[in-house]
Amino acid sequence: MTILDRLNADLKTAMRSRDAERLSTLRMAISAMTYRRIERNEQLSEEDQADVLRKQVKQRDDAIEEFTKGGRPELAAKELREREILSTYLPAELTPEELRAQVHQMLAPLGQPLAFGAAMKAVMAQLKDRASGKAIQEAVREALAAKQA
Repeated sequence: MTILDRLNADLKTAMRSRDAERLSTLRMAISAMTYRRIERNEQLSEEDQADVLRKQVKQRDDAIEEFTKGGRPELAAKELREREILSTYLPAELTPEELRAQVHQMLAPLGQPLAFGAAMKAVMAQLKDRASGKAIQEAVREALAAKQA
C-alpha cells in the first residue's frame, strides 16, 4: 500500500469520524501530491510521495517557528498537530545519537581533507529520508570538526 493509498483510506475514515483537522490536513497532502503528479506528468513513485510529505512537514516546521516568533501560540499548536499527522506517514526519523553515529561511520573511510559539500553529498544520498536536512547538516559539521581536531 503506497503512501497515497494510505492517505486516501485515512481521509475516508476522517470523513466518517468528522475529524475536521485531520481531514483538512490529509486533503492538503493529497492535493500536494496531485500537483506534483500533474507537474511531472507521470505517476509518483513511493520515494516521490515521501518527498512531497517531507516538504509538507518542513513547511509546518517553518510555520511553527514563525508563529512562535510572532507570538501566535494557537496557530503554532495547530501547525504542530498537522505536522504530527503528516509525520505518521513517513519512515521513522533517526535519533540525534543514531544520526551522529551513522554520519561518523560514513565519513570515516572518506579520507582526511574533506570539504563540507562533499561530505554533505555523501551523507544526504543515504540519509535524506531518515532525518531532516538541518539535522544532517549539524551532524556533518560536528563530524568534520571532530575529524580535524
